[in-house]
Amino acid sequence: MSNRFKPFLMLLLVAAMGSAQAESWQGTGPMPLDYRAYIRDFNTGDDRGLVEKYFTPDTQMITGSGVRSGHKGLNEFLADAHNGVREIIRPQVVMWDADHIFAEIDMDFVASKARPDFVFGPMQAGDIRTVKFFAQYTVVNGKVKTLKTMTWPAEKGVTKAPRLGDAAGQRASFLAYTRAFSSGLPEKYSAFYTDDVKLTLSSVGVLNGKQAIVDFYTKMFRTVREDLEIRQIVFDDHAIVGDFTSVFTAVGDAPDFVVAPLKKGESIRVPVFVYYTLRDGLISEIRVARSGAPTRP
Repeated sequence: MSNRFKPFLMLLLVAAMGSAQAESWQGTGPMPLDYRAYIRDFNTGDDRGLVEKYFTPDTQMITGSGVRSGHKGLNEFLADAHNGVREIIRPQVVMWDADHIFAEIDMDFVASKARPDFVFGPMQAGDIRTVKFFAQYTVVNGKVKTLKTMTWPAEKGVTKAPRLGDAAGQRASFLAYTRAFSSGLPEKYSAFYTDDVKLTLSSVGVLNGKQAIVDFYTKMFRTVREDLEIRQIVFDDHAIVGDFTSVFTAVGDAPDFVVAPLKKGESIRVPVFVYYTLRDGLISEIRVARSGAPTRP
């Protein structure tokens, strides 16, 4: 067997055995393109910029569902696939020779809206689904000429990243959390909490535990829905700090609403600072403080 193909055979054997636990990068000579930079740019969510920078004009993407040709075909495919869903690459094994890159990838799909038609199964806001991909890139003059991909069933044989933190996928997950919350999906947004999470609201007091928070908002959302608008936010692996506007909209008459009485259809905007404490990638404490006076649009 040619030495050229031995790294690819090794990769297939490792993947088949399911033994890849940490990132492994190895190859013959320099990589034909900077795959670490490709991953960084892919994970920003700028699909058109990615295609322009890394793919030849006559590129082909070959998958089990068909062939997409050229920048136009690839951009159309990505626009549809990423409509309300962020796709985050987490490479497990990467190998290369002078003209190819072969990668085993755990791909996280993070939903910020409902996608009942999603290719790897229906998704709601707040869902995170991980799918193992095997990808072969044929590279010509530093750009991808051909990309071939295969997948396993969703959640089979994959690693899972902590939900929240400073990485690109974890930032996308926080947006998905806010969309699940604003959509009134308690089983989705509460999945981002530790069981002993604590919420402190200046107008209500302290709510202790995941179920207490779910019960409070489930009751409130019967008459008033809350939409979180992000103005500015800072992430690290221990905390998320944000400048938000909470937009409260009455779906029924709410004369006793704690912020202000609202009639059905009325809304009120409240600027708030929110400090989320993280533990093992989940929210363990939420502290909310008003940062300005409520206004009515």
